[in-house]
Amino acid sequence: MPIYQPWCHGNLTRSKAEDLLSKAARDGSFLIRDSESIQGAYALCVLYQNCVYTYRILPNEDKKLSVQASEGVPIRFFSMLPELVEAYYSPNMGLITHLQYPVQREEEVDEEPESNNLPPQLPPRNFLANDIKDSDPKSPEQACKSLSDTFLMRLQHMDMSTIPEEQQAAIQEYFRTSICLDAEQLQNGNPNLPGLKKLTMTICKNVNSEISRILPTLEVFQRVLDQQLPPGIGQFTKQMSVDSGQSVSFRLEQLTRLIYSIEEKAKNAVFDSVGYDGGHRRSLIPIVIFEVLFQKVKQELLGISTKMFLKVDVEGGKIYFKKSKDGPEDKYYVHNKILQLVKSQKMHAKLVIVLETEKEKILRREFVFDDTKKREGFCQLLQQMKNKHSEKLEPDMITVFVGTWNMGNANPPHNINTWFQCKGQGKTRDDTADHIPHDFYVIGTQEDPLGEKEWADTVKGVLRNITNISFKQVAVHTLWNIRIVVLAKPEHENRISHVFSDSVKTGIANTLGNKGAVGVSFMFNGTSFGFVNSHLTSGSEKKLRRNQNYISILRFLNLGDKKLNPFDITHRFTHLFWLGDLNYRVELPSTEAEYIVTKIKQQQYQEILSKDQLSMERDDGKVFLHFDEEEITFAPTYRFERDTREKYAYTKAKATGTKYNLPSWCDRVLRKSYPLVHVVCQAYGCTNDIMTSDHSPVFASFEVGVASQFVSKQDPNSAPDGGIQFMNCVATLLTKSKTKFFIEYHSSCLEKTVKTSEGENKDHLDGSIKVWFGNQVQLTPIISDPEYLLDQHILICVKSTDCDESYGEGCVALRAAQFSYTEFSITLTHQGEKTGTLTGGIQLHTSEVKTTEKLYDFIKVERDDPVTSKGKGSDHNKFSVSQTHDISNPSYMGLSYKTGNVIDRGWSYSMPPKNLPIAVQGSKDSKKSGYDVGTRSPTGKSLNPIGEDDKMFDNPLYGSMRLHNWGKDQDLPQKDHLIPPDPNFTPSKAADGDPDRPPVPTPRNRSFTCSETKPHLPSPVPPHVSAHKKPVVPSRSEGGMVNNRPPLPIKSRPGLPEAQKPRDYRDSSELPSKHRPPARPGQQQTQRHAS
Repeated sequence: MPIYQPWCHGNLTRSKAEDLLSKAARDGSFLIRDSESIQGAYALCVLYQNCVYTYRILPNEDKKLSVQASEGVPIRFFSMLPELVEAYYSPNMGLITHLQYPVQREEEVDEEPESNNLPPQLPPRNFLANDIKDSDPKSPEQACKSLSDTFLMRLQHMDMSTIPEEQQAAIQEYFRTSICLDAEQLQNGNPNLPGLKKLTMTICKNVNSEISRILPTLEVFQRVLDQQLPPGIGQFTKQMSVDSGQSVSFRLEQLTRLIYSIEEKAKNAVFDSVGYDGGHRRSLIPIVIFEVLFQKVKQELLGISTKMFLKVDVEGGKIYFKKSKDGPEDKYYVHNKILQLVKSQKMHAKLVIVLETEKEKILRREFVFDDTKKREGFCQLLQQMKNKHSEKLEPDMITVFVGTWNMGNANPPHNINTWFQCKGQGKTRDDTADHIPHDFYVIGTQEDPLGEKEWADTVKGVLRNITNISFKQVAVHTLWNIRIVVLAKPEHENRISHVFSDSVKTGIANTLGNKGAVGVSFMFNGTSFGFVNSHLTSGSEKKLRRNQNYISILRFLNLGDKKLNPFDITHRFTHLFWLGDLNYRVELPSTEAEYIVTKIKQQQYQEILSKDQLSMERDDGKVFLHFDEEEITFAPTYRFERDTREKYAYTKAKATGTKYNLPSWCDRVLRKSYPLVHVVCQAYGCTNDIMTSDHSPVFASFEVGVASQFVSKQDPNSAPDGGIQFMNCVATLLTKSKTKFFIEYHSSCLEKTVKTSEGENKDHLDGSIKVWFGNQVQLTPIISDPEYLLDQHILICVKSTDCDESYGEGCVALRAAQFSYTEFSITLTHQGEKTGTLTGGIQLHTSEVKTTEKLYDFIKVERDDPVTSKGKGSDHNKFSVSQTHDISNPSYMGLSYKTGNVIDRGWSYSMPPKNLPIAVQGSKDSKKSGYDVGTRSPTGKSLNPIGEDDKMFDNPLYGSMRLHNWGKDQDLPQKDHLIPPDPNFTPSKAADGDPDRPPVPTPRNRSFTCSETKPHLPSPVPPHVSAHKKPVVPSRSEGGMVNNRPPLPIKSRPGLPEAQKPRDYRDSSELPSKHRPPARPGQQQTQRHAS
């Protein structure tokens, strides 16, 4: 499409097109945008009587264009869009009105070059003859002469005193004559540049002869190490002596490869000779001893504690209890006798270890560690022990390291270990966890001056030194100086598949790659992962441009399953991690610079964070909708003076005056996961000792639940057929379009994509439309085993019937329907924007099978009793008769430490307790104890092996909460009362039309969008079923509930202690107290116990 046409808007979003036409406010105003559903097609949008009418422009096999207009109008074909537009300026062409006023695109301010007075650094490329010829209409002879003069002039300014005279003469001769000959050869189709090759051979002739001299010696050495040579290595000497014309770079590459091979073989030989099993197969974690305070029951009541030592042998699979550090072990327990670790939520250094004795007696031992980091290190070591000695063939939990660093176009220092060990400021790992390797390392860099292989080898070398493991490269992708590297443990090599990588440019005019994003995606067994590393527009005042960068990356980065074409990357992956130099700044006046620096030195970040542009834009729903970010407890990572972390260089002198770059958190890591999956952030901070750039490296690590490639234990011939049933779905769409809609259901667990019949439009008020999809839809899974289905998710897309474009996408977790019929409410989004909500019910029909306990269920969180006793090491009365209340960690429930606001998770469920009959779920009896749900994990396994229901609750990712109201999004409608499902499960057949809709130019009903509000009759309400109110279960993914159904703040929960200040991970000073949101009226009356 010619970009110079005023009506041509290219990749404009549908909602933006409606806004532009509404602003035009003249009948006959029009624009053309790209179709969102069919590649190569367009959408003609016309304004008439405050309504926007949309017509598709489709190409045929001969690439002729035609408009799908009213029935009875002959179809006309056009070769070009301008020809088509010119024709439709005439009336009576089948449109609602003829075209009159083209609506021009809004002015976009292109990104300016970086503020270092230099143009954006270009990637390495061959830029000589052709580039200059294209930009200067000179003859080839003139271009060559200009090129030669330019380089000779540059050569005169070079210090060549250390270069031999003969080599100086060779370089001068090349720029004087040979470069023109090379340019001529290139124009004639010969890309070998013989003049340059001759010059290189002349300069490197000594290196060439030295290679020929030392290569035979190295080959003999290798034969001694390994009789079976890799193919081709044995012929190196012969080949090189015969073909002396081979390029030096090729010979050096062969030499380097040979040296690498020798190093690897020598290491293997030495390791095997001493019986060492760690070099390239697995990491050896040393024994670690923790000093703790041991609390017996009677001692705890009196506030008495005894010093003890816990010795953790990960490799041996044992934990020892010792009275003295160097004394004998009193007792030890093998890994399979360590049943559970229970963290105290009130006292962050306390931990309960649940053990099984030889007589199958359950013991509960309470310990207090020196600090929270020591407790976390201990838990990570024991989790590593359980994982290492597990009898499971496939893991159900892995850890992922994510790092981002703007290198400032400077080479890294020799030692960057602390980055990968998560050491420095913020939420950091304890020293005892240094030797625990992550399963994946994802490293994103910006302004990276190194070559792709050089940087990848550097990272591998660092990890080899830290973990003693040679990590495998999953993928590496580079856009100019933006790079992402993904490495994995060797043992995971066969579990990784469907690896994709892509990039998007967002630099000047969206054509330069100095800004943009690179991404990598892959499958790990049955779980999909996506990683995006982005470098967004710089400048404190360019917040809106950064928002545009984000939307562009979201729309055009092509990763993941290509069958999920209607969904952007935020819906394509079980876990999506977004990292990089996002360049969002602190929005304070430059006069506050010294005040900001003072606050940073005092480690009082909250006031500055309240003006963080990214946080404010996220709160307004403009970027990173439904993403999570761990609490920031580290200093701003930009802009430092290089070679120090003690001083921020926040001013820069320019010709136009002084420019301010206030200290800011430019470098970030965010994440977004499907509902009800396990993900916990273990670390988030920045380094203190890597100072070559004006940015500090940022690290984050995550504990992530994964699904295995499932093999059912059931006999496929005798296994009952499973079913997934959706019913009573109601979509509320934030659009004025009067077109009809249908729903598409996508999932890897389904035999095919399922489409519903056309929905019934009920309301059209306040710029939104309510669509009722009354028919029940049955989905058939490929495997009916519940252990498989409970890990699956259904992606939902609401589409228009006339142009097949998406009006909103969302995701529903099948785990929500594990026990019974469940109501859900999800926020619909499209291309990064909120487009509405979808409510409905889901029922899962499968056989009763005992599900396997997951590794991440090994660690629980315990709610301490509010009645405290005196004495060190005891902070509550364990035997208090007062009712204890299960709640989740606030960071999982949606209570943000940063702002005190409820985080909009984008979804919520009403999950009833498994042990309660459906008919009495709304009764008072069901409120007496919240532990039927609270003490069960979504795996269905009891989480209370010691029978203390009033003291234990499940992993904070799973819980139960009573559905009350919609929270701060008051514009959202109240959920309609849903019709309960048929217990016999006899749904009507899904209206599944032809899944393939070929883009043929056929007449169709017009799609139009109305921008005026008209009164409508109220929609009918289904029968009210008061006895079937369900409690809402909070998020399993770290974060919380949808903001329209927030959980109770801590202070509002009855019987709980006052909210404590969140734990601080810095070495010194404490953060100011965080504010909690106030309780809403009536919320305590609807409180449900959550796990």
